[in-house]
Amino acid sequence: MRDQWVRSGEIELAVRVRGVENRPTVVLVHGYPDTGAMWDEVAERLSGRFRVVVYDVRGAGASGVPADPLDYRLDALMGDLEAVLDGVGADEPVHLVGHDWGSVQGWEAVIGDRLRGRVASFTSISGPDRRHMARWARESVRSGPRGVAEVLGQVRRSVYMPVLMTPWAGEAAARVLAAGFGRVMRLREGADPRSGHPAGTLAADARNGLGLYRANMGRRADVRGRADARGRADVGGRAVTDRGAATLGDGRTDVPVQLIVPVKDRYGSQALLLSARGPVERLYVRRAPAGHWVARSHPDLVARWISEFADHIEGAPETPAIAHARAAGVPGKDFGGDLVVITGAGSGIGRATAHAFAAAGARVVVADIDEGAAKRTVEEIQAADGEAHAYGVDVADAEAMERFADHVHDTHGVPDVVVNNAGIAIAGSLLETSEEEWNRIRSINLDGMYRGSRLFGRLMVARGEWGHIVNISSMAAYLPSADMPAYGATKAAVLQMTESLRLDLDRYGIGVSAVCPGVIDTPIVGRTRFVGMPPGVETELRAWIVQASERRGFPPEKVARAILRAVRQDRPVVLVTAEARLWRALSRVSPTANRALARFGRRAGDRFLTGMERPQD
Repeated sequence: MRDQWVRSGEIELAVRVRGVENRPTVVLVHGYPDTGAMWDEVAERLSGRFRVVVYDVRGAGASGVPADPLDYRLDALMGDLEAVLDGVGADEPVHLVGHDWGSVQGWEAVIGDRLRGRVASFTSISGPDRRHMARWARESVRSGPRGVAEVLGQVRRSVYMPVLMTPWAGEAAARVLAAGFGRVMRLREGADPRSGHPAGTLAADARNGLGLYRANMGRRADVRGRADARGRADVGGRAVTDRGAATLGDGRTDVPVQLIVPVKDRYGSQALLLSARGPVERLYVRRAPAGHWVARSHPDLVARWISEFADHIEGAPETPAIAHARAAGVPGKDFGGDLVVITGAGSGIGRATAHAFAAAGARVVVADIDEGAAKRTVEEIQAADGEAHAYGVDVADAEAMERFADHVHDTHGVPDVVVNNAGIAIAGSLLETSEEEWNRIRSINLDGMYRGSRLFGRLMVARGEWGHIVNISSMAAYLPSADMPAYGATKAAVLQMTESLRLDLDRYGIGVSAVCPGVIDTPIVGRTRFVGMPPGVETELRAWIVQASERRGFPPEKVARAILRAVRQDRPVVLVTAEARLWRALSRVSPTANRALARFGRRAGDRFLTGMERPQD
């Protein structure tokens, strides 16, 4: 490793160069309140194949501190990056990687003209561009209540920013941050403090770095920008009008960009971190099972992704992982390129979910015990220009599920999302439920979801990247019923298993959700098996229940949309219909009332059956 100093105006920047000379150069830029040492593990892994350049940004570590505490404008930071490239002799375009405020700088480098032609690729980690952020917020608010909720959620995550921008309060917050930073890294990020990180200069770095917020955000930044506009045509990437009002451009760039999105980032929501979709045409998206400081907690993963991306941009063939990442960057396609496996997808909720994921850009494996029904779903998706593949499997067959998981892995890769949906319904008294009927509903409704969760969950964990498992439960999981005890028991077990699995897989960054629909108009209603019913009554009762479900008129497509939201938002339990939410609330607030209403429902059912059994004139 070679240390050197590079001058940028009045500032001297501490630069470290390691790795192989005459190889492509990777430049790593850190954020707040870090120093370049934050990258040590990643830089070490990259240095065997690249020339790696790391530097402390102005005001951090060994680099100089501006005399003006507001001299942290992005145009000044661009001057620092330009000086570093010149100082290390980066004659060829470099592969730029930025984290947090380092990523904000990276966006400025690839969007503006100042460094045009000097950046071959850009990898952004947890640092969205301000133009993209403004566009995302504007379009989300206009999209309706859910978009407004997403923006408000991000506002809650960013509540610390106004504090850091405020005199006195910011300095106090910086002292608190410096005192507890090591604990945060260990407990929340899964990265133990080590020599160099947190840096010995952390207290000063946290205080100096407040200038990043104060010079580039809020009213004071605009005032400074207007003052500088008198002698400049462009300030920090802002197009300045004659009247001095600064407006942001659309944030377009022709530089290929890789987004590494830590799905457990506490400071930036996935929606915000993906805000580059649209303006950036050559966009690649990777989701990491980690928090904000993913480079410290998962250096192997970050280094591998940087290497793959740089190799591909340098002319290496596109790997399956790169192709997946590229497809995931398709504008407007939340699950572009993701592999989604859905059981019971030949009809009902499973079929609707397969269509919804395919429309969102996913590659869908449609599995069903009825292979013909699975193929029909695939044909429908393909007719709509989606990608889908059929597979016939009985989730109650353990060996068949093993073969299914192996087939998916060998043919398509590791799934990103698995929806365990296959299920059946049995109605009637538990006293009339035979061992055969009990074993069948348990083997499908519970064991099938256990197998899907275990087999594909293992593959997700071994891959070491993001993933999500959805298990379809029911409001019967928390609504006692004398008429559907077997069905309710299996769905309650699914709900408990799912919540427990979520706790288990959280350490791997893999999400798990239980979805509880209510009364849905699907074929499962018409296929319900009734036990202990008098002759002829089963057919009439089934017809009545089908009619009631049709009158309720809640389509499976709405459940499918709820499933996609569960994955997007990593929600533990999703209650789809009004009745599902009502019974869930009642089961928590007053279990006694819940049971009383269930008894009322049982008496009403008895009267209905009595009427069916009475001879008709």
